[in-house]
Amino acid sequence: MPVQYEGVLAEHQAVRSSTGVFDVSHLGRVQVSGPGATELLGSIFCNDIRKAGPGRAQYTMLLTPRGGVVDDIIVWRLGEEDYIVMPNGVNVDDVGGVLKAAAPPDVDIVSRREDTALLAVQGPGAPDLIEAVMGWKPKRFGVAEALFGGEAVTVAGTGYTGEPGGELMVSQAGADDCLRVLLDAGAIPCGLGSRDTLRLEMGYPLWGQDLDEDTSPLEAGLEWVVAWDHDFIGRKSLLRQKSKGVAKTQVGFVMKGRQIPRAGYALRAGPSIGTVTSGNFSPVLGVGIGLGYLSPPPVFHRFSRAEGDPEPALEVEIRGEWLPVTLKSPPFIKGD
Repeated sequence: MPVQYEGVLAEHQAVRSSTGVFDVSHLGRVQVSGPGATELLGSIFCNDIRKAGPGRAQYTMLLTPRGGVVDDIIVWRLGEEDYIVMPNGVNVDDVGGVLKAAAPPDVDIVSRREDTALLAVQGPGAPDLIEAVMGWKPKRFGVAEALFGGEAVTVAGTGYTGEPGGELMVSQAGADDCLRVLLDAGAIPCGLGSRDTLRLEMGYPLWGQDLDEDTSPLEAGLEWVVAWDHDFIGRKSLLRQKSKGVAKTQVGFVMKGRQIPRAGYALRAGPSIGTVTSGNFSPVLGVGIGLGYLSPPPVFHRFSRAEGDPEPALEVEIRGEWLPVTLKSPPFIKGD
């Protein structure tokens, strides 16, 4: 995926106001099927796939035994024992290796990245556009089979922008035609740059920056991804962390101007120190926004988000100058 086509700001605006399309074929697509597939995924991932019935998708994570995030993952449940597991592109081999090592003989683990493409159609107009092309309007985290050019296409109401829309898994042979039809129907081609600004405005984490093997979902404020009522890799470590408290915590913040808080910049709030993990300019807000971690967890993390709550001093260092910023729990642009 290129960084941009027409330009990051134009593509960002297209997704927020109309419809954009991203070629995200770099993402993994691992089909896990056969008797025992559900039990296998349940024993590995921290969310409980049993809670997502056939025709549904789920956000989950593969953790280390210490509770760190190996990868954050979307799983599409096609049938009772048939799944598409979608790791980040850089982690395909790691996630696939764990699945293959734990799979019983009757469960097939097959990479679909070589014979399919993945297109993300995102924006307020995306559901109607997908329905016009595929004959099925995606529902949030719904999964269905559709037809395009006589071939089966898997359509899911998932994405990484915070807007309505979906992701289409189409055969390699039909991908060019599918993309051309989407563009002819009004979708704007979008690149990596706008994908990053869009996801950051929603506070969605990026693996390798906001999540890694030294960061747990509890530290990242993502405990909602953890289903405690089943066993999974890293569960015991997370339970200890939940009991004793986290060593660091994620914070979101908004600059008071157009300065951009880049990843790696220093953060501080009283005795708590840390670094920015993701930062960029928000085209919607017209100011810089960012995510980062502070250790030890600062007192302000205990306050509610209600208007008028005390706002402690949070600062980011940009080019040698400490600048005050406003604490803001993501999403940055939409209501909590």
